[in-house]
Amino acid sequence: MFDKDCFVSFAAVTCVKFLFIPLYKSTDFEVHRNWMAITYQKHLKDWYIDETSEWTLDYPPLFAWFEFLLAHLAKYFDSQMLRVENLNYTSYQTIFFMRASVILSDLVYFYGVSRIFKLMKASRKNLKSTVDDPWIKKEVILGMLFLWNPGLLLVDHIHFQYNGFLSGILLISIADIFEERYVRASFWFAVLINLKHIYLYLAPAYFLFQLKNYCCKKDTNEVNFYKCLCMKITKLGSVVIVTTLFSFGPFIYLGQTKQVLLRLFPVKRGLTHSYWAPNVWALYNFADRLLSFIVYKLGFYKQENLQACSTQGLVQECEPFIFFSISPTVTILLALLSFVPVGWIIWKKSASPQVFINSIILCSFGSFLFGYHVHEKAILLIILPLTIPAVIIEDEAKMYAFLSVVGHFSLLPLLHKEGETVLKIALVLLHAVYTFSSLSQLHQMKTPAASTLEKMYFGGLALLQVFYSFGAKMLQLEQKLPFLPLMLISTYCALGVVYSWLKYCCYTLEIKTNFQEKIKLKKY
Repeated sequence: MFDKDCFVSFAAVTCVKFLFIPLYKSTDFEVHRNWMAITYQKHLKDWYIDETSEWTLDYPPLFAWFEFLLAHLAKYFDSQMLRVENLNYTSYQTIFFMRASVILSDLVYFYGVSRIFKLMKASRKNLKSTVDDPWIKKEVILGMLFLWNPGLLLVDHIHFQYNGFLSGILLISIADIFEERYVRASFWFAVLINLKHIYLYLAPAYFLFQLKNYCCKKDTNEVNFYKCLCMKITKLGSVVIVTTLFSFGPFIYLGQTKQVLLRLFPVKRGLTHSYWAPNVWALYNFADRLLSFIVYKLGFYKQENLQACSTQGLVQECEPFIFFSISPTVTILLALLSFVPVGWIIWKKSASPQVFINSIILCSFGSFLFGYHVHEKAILLIILPLTIPAVIIEDEAKMYAFLSVVGHFSLLPLLHKEGETVLKIALVLLHAVYTFSSLSQLHQMKTPAASTLEKMYFGGLALLQVFYSFGAKMLQLEQKLPFLPLMLISTYCALGVVYSWLKYCCYTLEIKTNFQEKIKLKKY
């Protein structure tokens, strides 16, 4: 069922994950412990109402059911962790179980990676590759980049979350699209949305690609095209609706649909997260703070009149001092506008795995750059799908190499304790070295994987890390300007992400070739 080479890599990284169990854990650890306690101790009708903790349940119902299942395993380790009133509860048994639950759920991620891995292997066999063919390297490098991704190691297994589990379901759905199993792909995508609603941003890519290449595709044995069109749309729609009803059904019955939606889409958390995600709103906030400081220095306003809440590192609503306030509606409209290239490449280019994966990546870029209250961890929604074309096409390999460094670097401040400094930097550096060396050798690049400008940008990242680790303390900024180092990192990384997005948009709109010729897919 699983490829031996892929499994060996997964087993090795799993052993490393167990070593991370005693390390630093963020408030997300308490968030998920509390969600387990709510779903275990409280009645169903109280799941999305309970406010005992500030970390209220705000994921879709299917993820709540996932926490419910985990809770019934957790009771055998330490039942006290399942008491809602035990806020910030930790014990050795609790820590071990929570960490182990993430490691165990990564089996889904491994399965998703192995599906893509096997497609690569099948492509090599279909093309009758020789033993020395670089396709053999492609599948091995793909497995290494996926399974040893430092972002997942940092965010899931130290900081604490379940992104690997969710990313695995996305990869399963992508693999089904590649194999033209559209109905099954829709099912897995519906499951994914009902686990974490941020994946709604990828819906335009799924909808448009399947509409053109499944619903509107006329088969030779079709007698009535429009009848078949309606049947195919009904199949896809039914899968999505039934899955969503399974997730939301009990709460619809209880009349709590509005309450659940209010939890899923809160508008009182502010435009940006406490640590700004490196997107356009980080640039927007930075420009506003900079102009506010200039205005203050010129003597137009007193210091106490300046709004500075956006630099305090708190989750709250705050008004810009110079610029206009940005509402959730504006962010949605901008995100939708950024999806225009998706529609263009799907309708103008021939159906291929590359067109679909390019569409997924563009949707991820748009949602990350323009979304409302985006978390920095969402950069993985771009980096992980981009791993697939990176091992197939040289141009995408270069873009992946640059963005992976920028994106993973932007995650480093999540681990803010000194004890993890060497580890987090080492993980990102090792991944960067492997990425550049392996992809350069794989594609036999005649030009460097990073341009001169990009190398200069990397130098800026190194200086920022030195300032974050040593300079801020030497200048005693921890008391005066505690959020300044984070603001500089998020703003500087935002420049790199925006640069990558613009470059990727130009690439996808101009590209004339696809890997339809390079990857001959085979159904299993």
